[in-house]
Amino acid sequence: MKAIVTVMLKPGVLDPQGRAIGHALAGLGFDGIGEVRAGKVIELELAESDPAQARLRAEEMARRLLANTVIESFRVNLEG
Repeated sequence: MKAIVTVMLKPGVLDPQGRAIGHALAGLGFDGIGEVRAGKVIELELAESDPAQARLRAEEMARRLLANTVIESFRVNLEG
């Protein structure tokens, strides 16, 4: 089973990478773009066959390593 963990900075946390992307897009002529936030996506191939257990394992991995829960939030989506 594949778990996809998406990690984003929490609202209110400064995002210099997102800001740089926004400025670059504006410089390329893309109009009408508001705030840009950058994050990361981690795909985990898990041997777990039970979706509930796979979600629990992926969430634990995110809490312990993949996300800095002080400044980042995460969500887990399962495939397969």
